[in-house]
Amino acid sequence: MDIKHLTDEDQAARWKRAGHAWAEAQELLDGMLRPLEELLVEGVSAERADHVLDVGCGTGGTTLAVARRLGPTGRAVGIDISEPMITAARERAAREGSSASFILADAEQHAFEPAAFDAVISRLGVMFFSDPVRAFANLRRAAKDEAPLRFVAWRGAAENPFMTTAERAAAPLVPDLPARRPDGPGQFAFADPDRIRGVLTESGWAEIGIRPVELSCALPASELVGYFTRFGPLGLVLPEVDEQIRPRVIETVRTAFDPYMQGTEVRFTAACWTVDARASTAP
Repeated sequence: MDIKHLTDEDQAARWKRAGHAWAEAQELLDGMLRPLEELLVEGVSAERADHVLDVGCGTGGTTLAVARRLGPTGRAVGIDISEPMITAARERAAREGSSASFILADAEQHAFEPAAFDAVISRLGVMFFSDPVRAFANLRRAAKDEAPLRFVAWRGAAENPFMTTAERAAAPLVPDLPARRPDGPGQFAFADPDRIRGVLTESGWAEIGIRPVELSCALPASELVGYFTRFGPLGLVLPEVDEQIRPRVIETVRTAFDPYMQGTEVRFTAACWTVDARASTAP
C-alpha cells in the first residue's frame, strides 16, 4: 500500500490492526514514553487550561495524566482513529474513576464543537494525517482564539537510530519489509521543521516555536523481543515470515540492539521536536 496516499478508511483499518498491539502493551509503551508525556502535561499546567483536547491519544495515557492535573473542574478529551486503542482508553478511565472522555474518530475530519477547547496537545499523534493542513485547520476550528497548541513529534530517522534498528537488522532476511516514506504519513513525517511551520501557518496557527529535544527513554530488557516483534515495519510482516526463518530473524534483530543494553534495561535517546503555537485570531 502506498502510504503517501492512504485514504481515511485505509488509516482506520491500519490503526485497527496496530491498535491491538498498542492496547496489549499500553503499560510498557506509556512507561517508555513517559518523558514525552511529562513535556505535554507541563505545558498544560503552564497555560492553566480547563478544557484540553489530546489528538491521537492512543490508549489514553497522556489524556489521563492531563485529567489528573486539571482536577475535578477540568475536562480532558482524547481522540483517536483506532477502535482497540479507544476501547482500552475508556476502560482505563473507568478503572481509574477519571473524568477523561474519549472520541473514536479521525481528528482530520471530526465535527468538533467550534471553539470548544482551551488547549490542544499531542504525543506523537499528528504525523499520520493524510492531509496535515486540513487536519490542523480542523483542530484550529475546535480551539478558542489564542488557545495554545503543543505537540511532540519525531525528528528524522537518522537522529533516531533505535527506532529503525529492527528493520535494518532484519532487511537481509526479510526483503519485503514495508518501506518508510518521509514524504507520506508516518513516524518521521514531521522531521523537517520547515514543513511543520508551513503546515501550521497555512492551517491558522501563529506564534510557532519549534524546539529540538533529546529525551532519555527506557524499557525493560525482558520486554525487548516483544517490543520489536509487535511494532514498526518488522512487527507488521513478522507473522507472515516463514516459520523456519523467523527464529533467525528474531535472534539477528535481538543482537542488533546490544549497543542499547544497560543492565536490565534498554536505553535510547528520543530525538524529537517540541512544537508550540497559538490559534490565530487573524481572519
